[in-house]
Amino acid sequence: MEKLVIIPTYNEKENIETIIAAVSELGTGFHMLIIDDGSPDGTASIVRSLFPKYPGQLFLEERKGKLGLGTAYIHGFKWALVRGYRFICEMDADFSHNPSDLNRLYDACKAGADVAIGSRYVKTGAVENWPANRILLSKGASLYTRMITWMPIKDPTAGFVCYKKEVLEAINLEGIHFTGYAFQIEMKFASWKLGFNIAEVPITFKDRKLGASKMNKGIVKEGILGVLRLKWESMFKNYRSKVTNTNNITPIYPPDIAMEGK
Repeated sequence: MEKLVIIPTYNEKENIETIIAAVSELGTGFHMLIIDDGSPDGTASIVRSLFPKYPGQLFLEERKGKLGLGTAYIHGFKWALVRGYRFICEMDADFSHNPSDLNRLYDACKAGADVAIGSRYVKTGAVENWPANRILLSKGASLYTRMITWMPIKDPTAGFVCYKKEVLEAINLEGIHFTGYAFQIEMKFASWKLGFNIAEVPITFKDRKLGASKMNKGIVKEGILGVLRLKWESMFKNYRSKVTNTNNITPIYPPDIAMEGK
């Protein structure tokens, strides 16, 4: 139970089999947890059909309805902690994140980082094949976040991250309520406020070739307002207390549950 990568999905039938194969072919021991939000295109069925090919390495959690990226990751974090994984990564299913970079994020954590971020906006990081409006939106969101929160992270909205289990155990996951950009920002903000060592690892982010982007106006709005809320709470409330986990992790399943297909 060393390394787990959590991959949330919604209508990713074009990508899911190949992304699973790409992670497995790294040969570096990553287990994979797919969290599917009731994809009407049959993504979950494809994952289930692959269980015999990846025994003990591939797991699936199915949720009823599109409940949001943030809640999917929180679900996955709890699942991972109950089962004792030491390094928990998050990654998109659409190949915008290069699976081979999982090893670099893991290595950064092994070398001393508590949180390793796959960053587009540090030296040698890059973005390929993204339309100009998306690049402008992403860079603008990063600059806006840094200006408002003073968080010393160049790519605060990044969704390619590796956490040591101690970080996720320390955070009150029930207190993280955002679902889109703001979720990614708050997880980094909480980690920073709790004093964890955060490293940014340069990556090349590539626009998806298959499937449709999940970006929408609601996610952008949540990001804008969410950053202001984080700043407000950190200035006028005891934010550290809010995000500090003072209870034991509550298992989603009994500890002795069989992991087959879960």
